[in-house]
Amino acid sequence: MIVVATSDFEVYHGVVNELRDRGTEFTTVEPDAELPEHTEVVVTDSDHADADAFADVTTIVADPDTPRRAVDQALTAVRGDGGRTIIGVDPGRKPGIAVLAGEMVVAAFQVPLSDAADVIQREAADAASPIVRIGDGSRLQGAKLVNDLEDVTVELVDETGTSPYLGTGSRGMGDILAAVNIARLEGEVVETREIEPTTGELQVIKDRSREQSEKNRAIDEVLARRVAAGELTVAEALAEHQRSPSDSEET
Repeated sequence: MIVVATSDFEVYHGVVNELRDRGTEFTTVEPDAELPEHTEVVVTDSDHADADAFADVTTIVADPDTPRRAVDQALTAVRGDGGRTIIGVDPGRKPGIAVLAGEMVVAAFQVPLSDAADVIQREAADAASPIVRIGDGSRLQGAKLVNDLEDVTVELVDETGTSPYLGTGSRGMGDILAAVNIARLEGEVVETREIEPTTGELQVIKDRSREQSEKNRAIDEVLARRVAAGELTVAEALAEHQRSPSDSEET
């Protein structure tokens, strides 16, 4: 059982609401009260983290600004080894990201590629031995994520068949559901991933730059390669292209 034991109103309010939203069984006590029988995890504030009453149970200190993180840790602790944090990523221009504790999805995100590594690092930061599993489908975006992530185990997963059928009313959920499926598949551990962009991939980047350009002009191949490598965004490449001496149109 999870027990919330805190005199900090913000911690209490945030953690209790988060537990209720998850449909999780829990109880609350005063920090100096005797813990109920079958207590497995105590969630408390920083002022009571070293209380003698909590010596024999797993104690999690909740930050009032991030109650979800404390609840994620509590649920993982209750589930034991089966609650290991696994982060699945369906890469793309706006990757789908799913955070699993064991078989349960505890968080999901879809953010621009430029923000994805920060989100993943934040979700992995306080987890015990987290794994990040990235699908191999979008080669360039996936490679950027692999290379941007630090101090976390990354697996590259064959994402064949991970994109689900989407019925009426489920538009926009595909990348998240694919990320959940990717999280549940074992992959190959990788530390870096170097990808040589194909002619077609470079052309897609050029076409995107043309769409975003006020002058209907595409960036050159050198800049397109830097975008493919994750060194520049399309917007940054366009700005650099406009500053260059040559303003010739690229196809």
